[in-house]
Amino acid sequence: MRSALLLFLFCISQVLFAQPPQLPPPSDMKVLGLIGGTSWYSTVEYYGYLNRAVNEAYRNSTGPPLILYNMNLQQIHDLQRANDWEGIAVLYTQAAIQLRRSGAQGIVFCANTPHKVYARVARNVDIPILHIGDATGAAIKKAGLKRVGLIGTLYTMRDGFIGEWLKEHYAVETIVPSSPVTQRELERIIQDELDLGIFKPESKTYVLQQIEELRKRGAEGIVLACTEFPLIIRPEDVSMPVFDTTLLHSQMAVDWILGKPGIAQVRRPSTR
Repeated sequence: MRSALLLFLFCISQVLFAQPPQLPPPSDMKVLGLIGGTSWYSTVEYYGYLNRAVNEAYRNSTGPPLILYNMNLQQIHDLQRANDWEGIAVLYTQAAIQLRRSGAQGIVFCANTPHKVYARVARNVDIPILHIGDATGAAIKKAGLKRVGLIGTLYTMRDGFIGEWLKEHYAVETIVPSSPVTQRELERIIQDELDLGIFKPESKTYVLQQIEELRKRGAEGIVLACTEFPLIIRPEDVSMPVFDTTLLHSQMAVDWILGKPGIAQVRRPSTR
């Protein structure tokens, strides 16, 4: 009886305290460069997701090797309004090169909109840039959906670079709000409120109304293709699958850092 009890306690201790054997040694984790600041509120979400997932995977305070380059969001907004995407590409290329020189082995843009210049930046650096569209597309494909709604910044909705990526690489059709007035109001909510950490109940209601309109037009799920929208929209707020690009991109980044998918889980904290 005593030996059986000791064996039981030993097994429990292995479950509770043993490091999962499939995890790499912390020294083998790859160094990830984050180009953030657009906005810093969502960059904080990336940082929290990555650290929490690795902490929980190792069951201790082991953290991922991260290097952050913080962009000047006002400068980015000014270039967007001037339609100077080449200038934005130059800034992102400079940031990527700086991260590479600082030891980064891969990069993420901590936002959807900068992916408009993804190709121009990627061809000027010799390390991978993890595309947010791949993280999103894989999740939509896994869910078995073919047609999803997409909301984001004016540029993401109007210029279609995320939607085109999803269609080309994952055969997923996207629909966006058709009214220019709606697109401009969503842009206003992002730039004048969410980017500044202002979260208004009436703005959340407006965003949810636009999601419902997309559902009525045939959307099977909704892509929150602005990393600020998950700050106010939760899956339980919506009656169809929600694809939180901040969370999905962070999961892709954790899988890349550890070198293997599925051994660390990015999850939302229970409370904010």
